Amino acid sequence: MNIGQFGRRPLLAASLAPALAQAQGAAWPQGRAVSMVVAFPPGGQADVSARPTAAAMERILGSAVPVVNRAGASGALGNAYVARAAPDGSTLLMALSSVLILPESERVNGRQPQYEVEQLAPIARITADPTVLVVRADAPWRDIDAFIADARTRPGAISYSSSGNYSALHTPMAMFANAVGIDMLHVPFQGGAPALTALLSGTVQALASGTGPIMQHIRAGRLRALASWAAERLPGLPDVPTFREKGLEEVQYTIWAGVFAPAATPAPVQEEIRRCLAQAARDPEANRALEAAGSPMAYLDGDAFRGFVAEDHARLVQVVRRIGRVE
Repeated sequence: MNIGQFGRRPLLAASLAPALAQAQGAAWPQGRAVSMVVAFPPGGQADVSARPTAAAMERILGSAVPVVNRAGASGALGNAYVARAAPDGSTLLMALSSVLILPESERVNGRQPQYEVEQLAPIARITADPTVLVVRADAPWRDIDAFIADARTRPGAISYSSSGNYSALHTPMAMFANAVGIDMLHVPFQGGAPALTALLSGTVQALASGTGPIMQHIRAGRLRALASWAAERLPGLPDVPTFREKGLEEVQYTIWAGVFAPAATPAPVQEEIRRCLAQAARDPEANRALEAAGSPMAYLDGDAFRGFVAEDHARLVQVVRRIGRVE
């Protein structure tokens, strides 16, 4: 027997043990089923972003990544569900920008928040769509100036839908209304899809939406875009002015969708999720699906996404405070 060779085996195993333990600690999903929660009904912006992303993750992981719609309370129910979920990487959230707004909106209205932003760890941004104000194609307003003029002469007469109080569809419209001094009738729904349906059916007269859910209806001549909350005109809507062009510098809003995990999820597991999402962001099928939906990939992760979230959070808290209490 070669005693020297035999004696080296325990030493080799001992030297590899920390590396193996670290690798095992970072492994994800470790045989667990992974689901992606969307805090709204199917068909809205979060859902539009979640489904191609989850499908790409399935191809990478070789196992199902179901999208679970947990709608309610303008998205707060689904957000809170993930904030309280086991921090093992098995439950992810495809959140909209409103995830940063809802806790502060609860405080403004004298209620206890269902979750805090700090309970969620930002992993990666998937899409980022400037918001567009749309009306039905048969509406009387041909441009945003006519819309504002009519709203000023008929306070409370023009109605608009949203995905709930302080949601990603309500907040930009409230910003606009406050900036130009108009009063409109807000009709909240449980998500972006029913809010869009309400506009298409004529139940309401206007809607603020990300481009993803509405572009097909604009192209088909069912909806007319009047203005956008973008910093500059959108390539897909070159004839539609921005509010910034109208002298409303502060009226800017982007509906972004990003993946979050429970904040206590270990850093190695968060990194594995990020790696998977970075690969999903390069997936041709996912990119084609998002492009076809009018909501192209706008991927951002790591420190860049965490910084983006922190900056947007600080800005949106001030926006909510300016909007104030909503009955």
